[in-house]
Amino acid sequence: MPRFFFPFCAAVLVGLIGAAQAKPLSRIIAEMGLSPADFQVLDAASKTLLSGGTPAVGAQQSWDNPETGSKGTVRVQEVRGNCVQLQHSVQPGGADAPRQIRTRRCRDAGGNWLLTP
Repeated sequence: MPRFFFPFCAAVLVGLIGAAQAKPLSRIIAEMGLSPADFQVLDAASKTLLSGGTPAVGAQQSWDNPETGSKGTVRVQEVRGNCVQLQHSVQPGGADAPRQIRTRRCRDAGGNWLLTP
């Protein structure tokens, strides 16, 4: 499994609202209906959005995984200092409605965007 999968999942876990934070990560992933491959595609879209430096609020990148039918968008919700708040709208394959997830990434001294709680 790619090395960024578990940190990304941990950041998603932190971003979920309410009692979901107390659930095991494997249960949260299963309840969301996204596969590990979906998380990889979502993460690639996030990286593309951030690849040009600090993006503007409202900047957006779409993604889809034709293998699973899952799709979504990543939107910059807030920029504060060297951090961005990302709003993910994810629609697992076969789901009727999208679900919302928030993550935060901050730029380190080397210019890399790291997932942070």
